This record gives sequence, C-alpha cells and structure tokens, in this order.
Amino acid sequence: MSSTEVKLIGVVGAGQMGRGIAQVAAMSDYQVVLFDINQEGLDFGHGFIKKQLDRGVEKGKWDSSFVEKALGNLKPTTNMNDLKDCDLVIEAATENKKIKFEIFKSLDEIVKDDAILASNTSSISITEIAAATKRAEKLLECTL
Repeated sequence: MSSTEVKLIGVVGAGQMGRGIAQVAAMSDYQVVLFDINQEGLDFGHGFIKKQLDRGVEKGKWDSSFVEKALGNLKPTTNMNDLKDCDLVIEAATENKKIKFEIFKSLDEIVKDDAILASNTSSISITEIAAATKRAEKLLECTL
C-alpha cells in the first residue's frame, strides 16, 4: 500500500501520544478515528486537541475554518469496531505488554486484510507484538 492509498487512519489510545498523532493526522487532512476504551479519557483527549487548535487561531497560525475542518476530520469513539475500515491503525496505548497484545489480537480480527498496523511502543519488542497478529509483515514500529 502506498501513502496515497491511506485515507482513513485509526489511533488507539487518546493519551498524550495518541491525541498528538490524531491531531497531526487530522490537521494534515486525513480522516481519523480516535479510539479509547475509556469515555472520560477520550473526551479529555478530544478536548485537548480542540484547545490546541483554538490556541493556534489565537496565535495567528491558522484560521477558524482550518480548526473546523481538522475537528471535522476527527471521529472519537469507544467502539473498537469503528476502526474496521481504517487503512492504517497506530496503537498508542499504555506500555503494558499484555494490553498491547490484546489490542493487536483484536485489531487483527477487526481491520481489513490490507490494513497496516503500527505501534508507538518504546519498550516492547515489535517482533513480540507482531507474533500476536496474523500480519507480521504489515506491522510497523513508529516510536515518536
């Protein structure tokens, strides 16, 4: 899959890394599904993104129509099945091996066969994570 084929990006985890990844993707005119298992965390992450974008308007970096479009590109959800049509899913959950394995096993079943999965892990072997899926060749490590 080439980068021009990536139209819908999923981000798992609305914490610091996940919300940052989602914000940059939405600002870059990608459609983004931001998933978190916790509604409170999801609301905080989405609200934080909105504050960051509004702050950019205040500083003259962009106008309100840009913010409206970026926020329109962002779909927050607590339903992992909403990631099913994503071309690329970036996992940015807590650094817990068991949790990451469970996430990738679920993603492997949910997302389409040609979707690329990526992990933002900084301490867990990407090879170990790949073993939890049936698509090891389509799993990337993207440590930011």
